[in-house]
Amino acid sequence: MNQPRCWAAIPAAGIGRRMRAGRPKQYLELGGRRVIDHTLARFVGHPAIHRVVVALHPEDPYWPDCAHAGHARVHTVAGGAERADSVLRLLDWLLQQEAADDWVLVHDAARPCLPRADLERLLARAGAHPVGGLLAAPVADTMKRDDAHGAVRETVPREGLWHALTPQMFRVGMLHRALGDALARGHLVTDDAGAMELAGHHPLLVEGSRANLKITRPEDLPLAAFLLEEEKD
Repeated sequence: MNQPRCWAAIPAAGIGRRMRAGRPKQYLELGGRRVIDHTLARFVGHPAIHRVVVALHPEDPYWPDCAHAGHARVHTVAGGAERADSVLRLLDWLLQQEAADDWVLVHDAARPCLPRADLERLLARAGAHPVGGLLAAPVADTMKRDDAHGAVRETVPREGLWHALTPQMFRVGMLHRALGDALARGHLVTDDAGAMELAGHHPLLVEGSRANLKITRPEDLPLAAFLLEEEKD
């Protein structure tokens, strides 16, 4: 019996409104390269990753100038209106490659600082789990819930709470069914593990580093640059 392959799927069709940068955050310059090129480099050069597939906005003018555009191990598909729609289209393409029993690691394009050790840990632990799993970081701060008017409604105990990170690693066919069903029922799905949970599965939490930040706001970019420089030392 053939060993299951492992794919990386990168939804990158967003426009990054919160960055207020004039272009999507995945195409901002970071250490002399585009953010998305740092991200893709984590997977393209990894021996366990078969290929990488990226979902782009149908009218994306920036991708052709990226270092990985035209790379032999990178394929692109048209993304959808929301992240979940883009992920579903990525999974549709993978099913066309007869990849239903393969693993897929779904990773945010704007997370360029994924530590190699975290990726290795996820591959080992989630790959041995019947459902799969996700990188996550335990919540360290006191958590507050607001009253929708800018005031504190209550303090939420942080015990047992985790920040969901990416990659999130599941079987292609299982995730496709879970995500498709969730969207068909009108659920707001903000990460892939959430779709698996709605389908009754219990993904494994694999502890990861907070260095695996998602570039969302302008102040995140210099922090990411610092983390990438630290890697070189």
